[in-house]
Amino acid sequence: MLKLFHANHSTCSQKVRLCLAEKGLAFASQLVNLATNEHLMPEYLKLNPNGVVPTLVHDDAVITDSGVICEYLDEVFPDTPMLPSDPAQRAVVRAWGRYLDEVPTAAIRVPSFNMAFLPRFDALDDAAFQEQQADVRPIRKQFYERMGRKGFNDAEVDAAMDQFTSTLVRMEKRLAQVPWLSGQALGLADIIVLPLVDRMDDLSFASMWENGFPLVTDWFTRAKQRPSFETAFYPKARLSEFLTISPLRV
Repeated sequence: MLKLFHANHSTCSQKVRLCLAEKGLAFASQLVNLATNEHLMPEYLKLNPNGVVPTLVHDDAVITDSGVICEYLDEVFPDTPMLPSDPAQRAVVRAWGRYLDEVPTAAIRVPSFNMAFLPRFDALDDAAFQEQQADVRPIRKQFYERMGRKGFNDAEVDAAMDQFTSTLVRMEKRLAQVPWLSGQALGLADIIVLPLVDRMDDLSFASMWENGFPLVTDWFTRAKQRPSFETAFYPKARLSEFLTISPLRV
């Protein structure tokens, strides 16, 4: 029995949903409402003390961190592997995973959070804003504090864009050698970065790869044609779609 605590628009949740779909695994879905801070409620923090999504419960095992969840699924359900069989190639894919978690995952939070929060902040008076900032978050508290009421400044936005561009450069070089970042077949590295590229596409930054990175453009097109993509990115699973319904806190 697999139960996934996740959020529609969370890129980390999308990553795990992609993995589950690629492996053909059924799961019980438990949506966590980030707008009402369900991820910070005591009952959820008992499962995931970091107060983030997703969290996977498999029978009596509780698995946190999206990358760890994907590797766990690959170990427990070895059919349709997300890692190559060769140990050296597995190391290459795992190194990609570490890089993608460190660089582009952090980078896309800057434009994502600006888009998600600034419309909400505009509707708050000073007292309400200070109350919201007083929320206790187990991790990324400083990140929220750096954002402030007016969002991230130009220097931070530029730095985030530079980091994402450097990711595209690496991806283009890798894709000149193999059809997928993970090698001959789509795998863990592709699953990790696909929600990030889709988020930038959703934020209208597709020109970053469409103008100068043809192999990344082709990779993204092929990835979106896979059945797993539609399964993981169902209607209202993108940030822009969610914001047409209500503001959010991520």
